Amino acid sequence: MGDNAKIRESITKQTIAELISTYPVVQDFFVNYNLQNLQQDLTVAGALARIPPEQLQEFGLDVFSLTEELVKFMATLIHNREERESVRTITIIGGRNKQGEAENVTLTIAAGEVVSIVGPTGSGKSCLLGDIECLAQGDTPTRRHILINGRSLTDEERFDIGNKMVAQLSQNMNFVMDLNVAEFLAMHAKSRLCEEAGQVIQQCFTCANELAGEKFTLDTKVTQLSGGQSRALMIADTAYMSSSPIVLIDEIENAGIDRKQAIGLLTENEKIVLISTHDPLLALSADKRIVIKNGGIHKIMKTSAAEINSLRDIEKLDAIMLAIRQQLRYGERVSPLAVNFNKLAPAEQGPGSDQQEKECQQHVGII
Repeated sequence: MGDNAKIRESITKQTIAELISTYPVVQDFFVNYNLQNLQQDLTVAGALARIPPEQLQEFGLDVFSLTEELVKFMATLIHNREERESVRTITIIGGRNKQGEAENVTLTIAAGEVVSIVGPTGSGKSCLLGDIECLAQGDTPTRRHILINGRSLTDEERFDIGNKMVAQLSQNMNFVMDLNVAEFLAMHAKSRLCEEAGQVIQQCFTCANELAGEKFTLDTKVTQLSGGQSRALMIADTAYMSSSPIVLIDEIENAGIDRKQAIGLLTENEKIVLISTHDPLLALSADKRIVIKNGGIHKIMKTSAAEINSLRDIEKLDAIMLAIRQQLRYGERVSPLAVNFNKLAPAEQGPGSDQQEKECQQHVGII
């Protein structure tokens, strides 16, 4: 028995109430066909059989074809649930650099890991992101192969628009639709078959405002959002709504948002995150980094214990820069930068602590 046949047999025996309880988003399916008043205690088969034929003719359907549409809808919904749970690893198998030399590398990244991609401007970082985005199978100029859970993918799997494995956040986020934030998030929630859509929309909105430097409202038009606000909104959207298990980010340091919090948010949701960056804070915060040179993968480096210790000092310096940036943003005079770097030893609280930021602000006379 095929998957759709199994789904048909399963759902038609459930009551309407049971089906909606298990899959709340199925209510949208019924609303689209003006069937929001189906009798809740009847089985799906029984409820559909009671629909007047003339009501379905408006949509060019009969009971049989409506049932098939429901089965296809449920198959997509179930597939999306399984997809979120199924991608455990991504493997990058090296190809060739600009000179045609073999890369001779194999890197496997697990769910919840962060890998940074570093190298000079023009070295090929975006090209690597492009190979991952299209899940290359030796058919790109670099000849790299991308495996999911240790296996190659068919063309059908690679180019399945309905279930994209990879989400990419580029440097430029430009909206063209004249929607406010609430409408934009609601549209995404509906198209992605999000369950508990209202709760997810509020979660995305709250998170985006935490990431962005300047707050915005649900009534704000997306075309009026700043670059940082747009990036914050899409990071929250990707974390909470997107079923794509792999996230590619290009130079988040230029977005004017809390970049470490953004990366942490994605990994908390078991995403595989690859980030192209020139920012030492982000590069060293990753589990490992890919060094790009001459269009190829030059080396793969695991973040060392010494680098993690250095990261604490870098975070302190970053907190100083953030404090000065805030002074400039709000029209304040910048305090004299009299920093005693000998006092900037790693604090016991560890990276990212509020105490460290407070100490750094005290050093530059912010507080």
